[in-house]
Amino acid sequence: MNPTKTAENRREQILREAARLFAERGFHGVGVDEIGAAVGISGPGLYRHFAGKDAMLAELLVGISGRLLTAGKMRVAEATGPVEALDALVRGHIDFAIDDRPLITLHDRELDRLRDSDRKLVRQLQRQYVEEWVAVVRLVHPGATELEVRAAVHAVFGLLNSTPHLGERGGLPGKAAMAALLHRLALGALEALDGLDSTADWRVTY
Repeated sequence: MNPTKTAENRREQILREAARLFAERGFHGVGVDEIGAAVGISGPGLYRHFAGKDAMLAELLVGISGRLLTAGKMRVAEATGPVEALDALVRGHIDFAIDDRPLITLHDRELDRLRDSDRKLVRQLQRQYVEEWVAVVRLVHPGATELEVRAAVHAVFGLLNSTPHLGERGGLPGKAAMAALLHRLALGALEALDGLDSTADWRVTY
């Protein structure tokens, strides 16, 4: 067995369990010993892999921001055109939003706990990810202004990142059905850019 690969797998296991526990009980509600117990090693044994909980949180949040950006760039580069690129971006983000719900919760609750340099890096990576979306959406919906496109992209992120608040209880669809629903909703929201009238009165009277 490759010891390097084994160490990488153990780090991934620790991060996965740390993310789950942090999301369920909050960063300060989880001890190192509990994370260790979740992966079958002693709490002190975790320090062979991470300096502490702060390091785990930083790697989780910086790591997912970097992976989203890298995957997004790859999907755009591999697409045959902007429509296919947009579809790939939406599907990729849906996969993240469904499979990595604890990381969305962590970002919303714990981002401010990162040290300044890590938090700035997360924000930088996120801005670059947004730019990938904005560039593609502007090609697919050229009639919309840049500000409208940016607003729509952030609104779609809000829609897709709502998955931690959803579940499979109460008649909600399972994973495949949820992915299909989110896909339709996201593309539908972006298609609304084609029908925008900047001179229209947005207020609704009842």
